[in-house]
Amino acid sequence: MDTLSLSVNAVSYTVAAELSTADDPFNGPIKNIAPWNFTVLAVLMFVVTSLSLSENFLVMFVTFKFKQLRQPLNYIIVNLAIADFLVSLIGGVISFLTNARGYFFLGKWACVLEGFAVTYFGIVALWSLSVLSFERFFVICRPLGNVRLQAKHAILGLLFVWTFSFIWTFPPVLGWNRYTISKIGTTCEPDWYTTNMTYHSYIITFFITCFILPLGVIFYCYGKLLRKLKKVSHGRLATARKPERQVTRMVVVMIVAFMVGWTPYAAFSILVTAHPTIELDPRMASIPAFFSKTAAVYNPIIYVFMNKQFRKCLIQLFTGKGTIPESNYNQTSERPGITAESQTGEIYSVFQNLFGQQQNFKSFLHFLRRWMVQCEEQRFNF
Repeated sequence: MDTLSLSVNAVSYTVAAELSTADDPFNGPIKNIAPWNFTVLAVLMFVVTSLSLSENFLVMFVTFKFKQLRQPLNYIIVNLAIADFLVSLIGGVISFLTNARGYFFLGKWACVLEGFAVTYFGIVALWSLSVLSFERFFVICRPLGNVRLQAKHAILGLLFVWTFSFIWTFPPVLGWNRYTISKIGTTCEPDWYTTNMTYHSYIITFFITCFILPLGVIFYCYGKLLRKLKKVSHGRLATARKPERQVTRMVVVMIVAFMVGWTPYAAFSILVTAHPTIELDPRMASIPAFFSKTAAVYNPIIYVFMNKQFRKCLIQLFTGKGTIPESNYNQTSERPGITAESQTGEIYSVFQNLFGQQQNFKSFLHFLRRWMVQCEEQRFNF
């Protein structure tokens, strides 16, 4: 009887251990998810991580190689590449390894590390896009008159991005919310599902400061930029409208890319915060986080490889052919006396560097010269 009792106890202990393991993603895979799901995620993360690391490393290397690219207007682009590179290096690699094993075998310390790193560097990249839109608005629309973007302004923008992002992503490490395992059990993220009101307040604050604000900056700056271009080209030269259409397409691509990468994640966080008891399939719950990681792949394509100056540097790096256009930015931005001609040269440089387009620019520049001269004459007469 004792033997039977011991046998029963042993069986009970084994069952309890199995249940405990099944419920703990740090000790084993989640039992209700087929292993092939983790294999698919591992393959996807391998592809995304490899592409992101190679693309963003190439951006940093080309910038280091060619001094023509080391100008204030490109600081934030390189910063974006650094943030995306770090997201993939830490979050992408860890996610690939854990999905390959089917559970978060690295332990709780690695969970906190991945959750913080992905959130922090992801928000740095997101706010970099916002600062980039503001810099373009600042250079083209000149809201402060003769004040021009210089190295010190670009560095201040970088300090703001890294400091502000740290302020809103480090609190979970200190206890205002927390970084915990996701529903699928192979990635870590802020605790969206908690019913704790203190944790809820963090999620709401995080959503406002790290999604609503940067998105608002992007819409405002690009909206003002497009209005400026439309005002300049409206009713003048037919060929002057082509650059406007090209810029419009580029801005639409930038905004759509931003929304594709971050809207699912933001919507998901608000949904589960408002309804923490909602039942979601773990595989469906992992999709928003995956989409946000793909931003590290298409950001370099949109913001760097579509830049004419970067493209010419890449061509020369790999083929040794072609010439690299010297930027007129620094030559005009710090000159005490700015004439209409030098302003036109700066606008030409900015349009080349930002939007990589050259066709019909001679006609566009001819119109700009006449427009600036008229403005100067009207101001003088007044």
